[in-house]
Amino acid sequence: MANQIQNRYEFVYLFDVENGNPNGDPDAGNMPRIDPETNFGIVTDVCLKRKVRNYVDVKFNDKSPHRIYIREKSILNNTHKEAYEANNIALSESDDKKRKGSGDEVERVRKWMCDNFYDIRTFGAVMSTGINCGQVRGPIQINFGKSVESIMPLEITITRMAVATEEEAKKQQGDNRTMGRKHIIPYALYRTEGYVSAFLANQTGFNEDDLNLFWEALLNMFEHDHSAARGNMNARKLIVFKHQTALGNAPSYKLFNAVKIERVKKDDLPSRKFEDYEIKIVRDNVPQSVEIIEML
Repeated sequence: MANQIQNRYEFVYLFDVENGNPNGDPDAGNMPRIDPETNFGIVTDVCLKRKVRNYVDVKFNDKSPHRIYIREKSILNNTHKEAYEANNIALSESDDKKRKGSGDEVERVRKWMCDNFYDIRTFGAVMSTGINCGQVRGPIQINFGKSVESIMPLEITITRMAVATEEEAKKQQGDNRTMGRKHIIPYALYRTEGYVSAFLANQTGFNEDDLNLFWEALLNMFEHDHSAARGNMNARKLIVFKHQTALGNAPSYKLFNAVKIERVKKDDLPSRKFEDYEIKIVRDNVPQSVEIIEML
């Protein structure tokens, strides 16, 4: 396998939001996700992976080996069927509902899926639904993002100057304005951590080029994800810890704890911009066998 990953990595990723909703909770009227005991904001790992997928999809336009498996409205079993056909493995009509496949067949189609789909060899996938393409444990795992301070979500009333139907217009008695709600966070800086396993990377075919694409996606994915709901979101800092070996040279928690985020002015005023914070790396807490790479 060319260009294999030989090192373990951990990373700390900082991003912020201004007057937007970074990750709405459908069980709470799409309000920004929060920890109810601390009021710290939360962004799920699924949300962040979605943005990575979208960036890769925009850049490569569904071309191998950078196709995206988990796409909006995609039918996964159709993709599984494509994998069997590409490997000249016959499928009967009954296989459309459930195809278990032999061990050798599943391994062949599993490898084909890893070779062609970037998100499978990066994050892994459960492909045993219906037509069985096996399961893949991805080399990159991401924790939930959490705001560095407690947040105060706001519910903003907005006005729509038009209505959808004539019946709705009659109910307004000549005034076509209707009211709505929009949930925002005035400002919040979020922090998340992640891991890259060289052993799992070699199992899926995830290589150094794929890793560089992942870093690129983290740094640029918000530039292609703007919407009225999300407000102004930006990648602010990416700190990568590169170990000398595949097993690693230090516990991940010690490396994460070396990254400190502090307020520039310690007052009671809420933060409203990234410049309100100072990012420090306590390098004395990081072994010399671990390289620190700062991006942004």
